[in-house]
Amino acid sequence: MTTSNQITPGMTLNIDGKIYRVESSVKVTVAKGPPFVKTKLRNLITEELIEKSFKPDQIVQEVSLVERALEFLYPEGKEYLFLDVGNLEQVSVPSSILGNKIHFLKEGIQVKAMFYGDTIFAVELPQFLEIMVVKTEDLFVNDASAEGNKSAVLETGAKMSVPLFIESGDVIKVDTHAHEYIQRV
Repeated sequence: MTTSNQITPGMTLNIDGKIYRVESSVKVTVAKGPPFVKTKLRNLITEELIEKSFKPDQIVQEVSLVERALEFLYPEGKEYLFLDVGNLEQVSVPSSILGNKIHFLKEGIQVKAMFYGDTIFAVELPQFLEIMVVKTEDLFVNDASAEGNKSAVLETGAKMSVPLFIESGDVIKVDTHAHEYIQRV
């Protein structure tokens, strides 16, 4: 078992049946009263950030998340079907876990998924993907709001700002973490 004095950022804890990642941990001593460990914890399902204090030497349950490689197959209702590359089993991931990442999913993309037992807690996309532009907006010559960019719709359904020279059919490199255009491929 782990004690509260051993809590460090990056650890994963099970508190009241919920899984949290430790964002920060500080040992606090006060003139009057017992010392304590003050932490900031991020719920891995809801992404909510909470603060929690622990007594010194309080027992906490550390959990190990297992990272597995998944390959995206196709959407199925409100869930998304992936293939576990390690054991070739199909894994269904709820859209609530994927969030805005669904805008960059296309068949064959490999992602990293964090599991605790059979429950999936997080999915991480590759930082850079090459995606085809399927549609760009028509700009008016005197459109001052364009500022050298125009809106584009990608084959995955994502919308983003791209330079004026990008046309439908172009393949572009996209930063999935920043949701930005990088370059034409």
